[in-house]
Amino acid sequence: RTFSGYDPKSDIRDSYKILELEEGCSLEDVRNSYRSLAKKYHPDSGAGTADPAAFIRVEEAYRAVLSDVAARQKPSEEEEEEDQFKPKSLQHRHYLSFEGVGIGTPSQREKQYMQFRVDRATEQVLEYRQQRLGSCYTGTDLMKAKDVRESKKVKITQAVERLVEDLIQESMAKGDFDNLSGKGKPLQKFSECPHIDPMTHNLNRILIDNGYQPEWILLQKEIRETIEQLRKSVVASRRKLGKPMTPSEQKEWDRICEQFMEDIRKLNKRVDNFNLVVPIMSRQMVHFSPEKEIVRAQNTYEAL
Repeated sequence: RTFSGYDPKSDIRDSYKILELEEGCSLEDVRNSYRSLAKKYHPDSGAGTADPAAFIRVEEAYRAVLSDVAARQKPSEEEEEEDQFKPKSLQHRHYLSFEGVGIGTPSQREKQYMQFRVDRATEQVLEYRQQRLGSCYTGTDLMKAKDVRESKKVKITQAVERLVEDLIQESMAKGDFDNLSGKGKPLQKFSECPHIDPMTHNLNRILIDNGYQPEWILLQKEIRETIEQLRKSVVASRRKLGKPMTPSEQKEWDRICEQFMEDIRKLNKRVDNFNLVVPIMSRQMVHFSPEKEIVRAQNTYEAL
C-alpha cells in the first residue's frame, strides 16, 4: 500500500469516484459496490481484469468512504451498522476462495470443495473412458475382418499338417521307409558333451539342414558385402575421372568422397547393431574409418 500512490488523507471525493458512488449513499450501497469491484480486481479472482494495484486502491477507498458514511450517521445507527458490518468485512473472499463452492465456516467449505474436486475428477475419468470405448467400437469391423483372416490361416495350416501326416502314415504303411539307412538306430548327437541337451543338438541340426542362419551371421555377411561394394564403387568413380584431374573433376571427386563418407557412417551404425546381437565378444567388429577408406581407394587406383 505504501507504493500504491494512494493517500488516505486525500479528498474523499476521489474515494467515492473509485467506488463509483455519490456522496450521501448508504452503507449497503458502499458494500455492494465494494463487492463487485473486489470480484473484478482481486488478484485471486482469476478474471481477466484482475489488478492488484487497482484492488488496493479500491480497498483503501472503501475504508475511507465507510468511515465518512459512518460519521454522518447517528451513534445508535452507527453501532447497529457496525455490528452488521463486522462479519461481512471480507465478503469478497466468500466468492473467490474454493471456486465459490460450499457454505459454512472455512473448514467446512474446504471439505465440501475437496469432495467437489473428487466428483469432478471422477466425471472426467468416466468421460475419457467413454471416448476410448467409442473409438474402439469404430474399429470393430476391422478387428472382425482381421480375426476372420487369422482363422482362415489357422484352418489352412491345420489342413496342410493333416494332409502331410496322412501321407507319411500312408508311406509307412506301404513300407517306403523300411530301406532307409540308420533304421532302428538312435539319433546321432552333434557332440559327446554330457552337459548339452541332445534335443538342442537335434533342433540345431534340423535348422542347419534347412538353411537357417542366426541373425548376427546374416548381419555380418551383409556388412562385409556392403563395404566391398562401397570400395569398388569409389575406385570405379576415381578411374572415370582420370589423372591429373581438372578443377571440375576435383569438385566431382570431393562430392563423391563426401557421399562415400556418409555411406560409411551409416554402415558404422549397422556395425553397432551387429555388436549388440553377436554372442561372441571376439567376433565383434570395429568401425570403418572414412578417411582410411578413401586413402585405400586412392592406393588401389594407383596400383591399377
